[in-house]
Amino acid sequence: MVLFLIKILNTIYINMAKEVYMPKKTKIPGEVLRSFIDEYQINPFFLSKEIQLNYQTIMNILKGKAKINVPTAIRLGKYFGNSPKYWLDVQLSYEFNKLSANKKFLSAVKKIPKAKIPKANAKAKSTAKK
Repeated sequence: MVLFLIKILNTIYINMAKEVYMPKKTKIPGEVLRSFIDEYQINPFFLSKEIQLNYQTIMNILKGKAKINVPTAIRLGKYFGNSPKYWLDVQLSYEFNKLSANKKFLSAVKKIPKAKIPKANAKAKSTAKK
C-alpha cells in the first residue's frame, strides 16, 4: 500500500516537474460508487449493512462530502469483488485532478526548488573542519 502511494506521488512529481501534466476529467468517487450500487441493484442502506459501515458515511461519499479512505476501500473492494486499490485510485485520481486544476496551487508548486544531494567530497570536507 505504501509503495503504491509512493509510486503515485513519484509519478505526480515527475509530471509536474516536466510541466506536461494535463488533468483528465475524472469521475467523482460518489458517482463511481453510485454506478456500482445501480449495477448491483442495491440501495445505500443495504450496502451500509453488508459492509458494516455507517449509512451516513455511504451517503456522504455519494454526495461528495466524504472521501473513500483505506478502511472503506477495503470493505468496498471485498464486497464488489475488486481491489481496495481500485477504490483508492478513484479517490486519489479525483483529488489529484481537482488540485491540478488549481492555478494558485500550481503556481506555488512551481516556486519550490528541487533538493540537491551534496557531493561526497563536500560532506567529508565539512566533517574534517570540525
